[in-house]
Amino acid sequence: MTNLTPNSSFSVTLRLQIPNRIGMLASVTQAIASTGGNLGQIDLIEQSRELSIRDLTVDAASTEHAETIVQSIKSLPDIKVIDVYDRTFNLHRGGKISIASRIPLKSVSDLAMAYTPGVGRICKAIAQKPQEVYNLTIKKNTVAIVTDGSAVLGLGNLGPEAALPVMEGKAMLFKEFADIDAFPICLDTQDTEEIVKAVKYIAPVFGGVNLEDIAAPRCFEIEQRLQAELDIPIFHDDQNGTAIVTLAALLNALKLVKKSIADIRIVMNGAGAAGIAVARLLRKAGAEQIWLCDSKGIISTSRTDLTTEKQEFAVKAQGTLAGAVQGADVFIGVSAPGVLTPEMVQGMTKDAIVFAMANPIPEIQPELAPKNVAVMATGRSDYPNQINNVLAFPGVFRGALDCRAKTITTNMCLEAAYAIASLVKPTDLNREHIIPSVFDNRVATAVAAAVKQAAREEGIAHG
Repeated sequence: MTNLTPNSSFSVTLRLQIPNRIGMLASVTQAIASTGGNLGQIDLIEQSRELSIRDLTVDAASTEHAETIVQSIKSLPDIKVIDVYDRTFNLHRGGKISIASRIPLKSVSDLAMAYTPGVGRICKAIAQKPQEVYNLTIKKNTVAIVTDGSAVLGLGNLGPEAALPVMEGKAMLFKEFADIDAFPICLDTQDTEEIVKAVKYIAPVFGGVNLEDIAAPRCFEIEQRLQAELDIPIFHDDQNGTAIVTLAALLNALKLVKKSIADIRIVMNGAGAAGIAVARLLRKAGAEQIWLCDSKGIISTSRTDLTTEKQEFAVKAQGTLAGAVQGADVFIGVSAPGVLTPEMVQGMTKDAIVFAMANPIPEIQPELAPKNVAVMATGRSDYPNQINNVLAFPGVFRGALDCRAKTITTNMCLEAAYAIASLVKPTDLNREHIIPSVFDNRVATAVAAAVKQAAREEGIAHG
């Protein structure tokens, strides 16, 4: 396995005491370079004629790699390591979000209007006309991010407490990219009935629900049940967000290689929540040949162990992933690290498209992709073509909330994907730029507009 590229998720800040002599700082930077660290910012904290104290930020590829870098510096003569800060842990310390008042309370009259007795008038107004809750409370701009902690990132069943940092991060993204107030709800149950009940009980507060990191196949039923039983949009981002962004990237990749989605054969590895949702949206977009694989190989009609969702995509072909990718035009991975070898990719067609989206280690490292790969994408930020759900879910919810959609439909997801793809101009489209940056401020606006238009055309918008 190729070593991962150093990145900020494993960055450290080193506070060093360095003799104030020529070449001493250079010896530190050389030690960092020799151990494969990526040197970032250098700050001078204190300085005297004899000594300087500096903070050096260094990106590493893993926790073990960071420790190797630190030890290489500790071995230098006359250099003292005063402290080592893990920047990612420091960023999370105390949590990443907070609740703030939208209006100041500066006087007794402010308090009387915001709280008792004035608030009683607002309560009565909503009781008499329930839809006023959208105008007189936070509901119209608030999303619950709900998880049971059963499928946290690619880490597995870690439980609700360990899922909380991810949900906090999600709340940050909602706010930063779509100005939506979102709050993490980490449920201490993995029972489908209990999860459905819990979400229904808290629904009066929220304008929408983002389901997150709930394992398949339970996630399918939970989403379907809540869509049927609530009148607010329910969106499982691991399914639908992934599908939207994957389709957007594929549409542009196919433009580069001049192939039609109806004519290509797509092999997908990973048949969980994300894999099934991606396959469904690709089929809706016109894909006719999708071979889905799981850990046991091709999802074949000859197998007797298939869930209802997998049965939707069963094909006559049998065999392993290695056999499936032979002659395929596209590989899409939402599975496990290193399962796709260079030899397997060489058996794909000319101008192959490979989306290796397992995180943090993709199904195949981009450095190992053979020459027949025309377009390579991953889920990582340190390679070109990052397929990241943040391109989808903020705009999807912004659009759904703004038009008071009662649900989020497949057609709304399809239009969201088309909107994202359209933001890459033909003149800018190339093998390392098939999808907009997550920091492109046009994305959420374009997605929201597409979602609202689709909702109105389907007659499910109420505002």
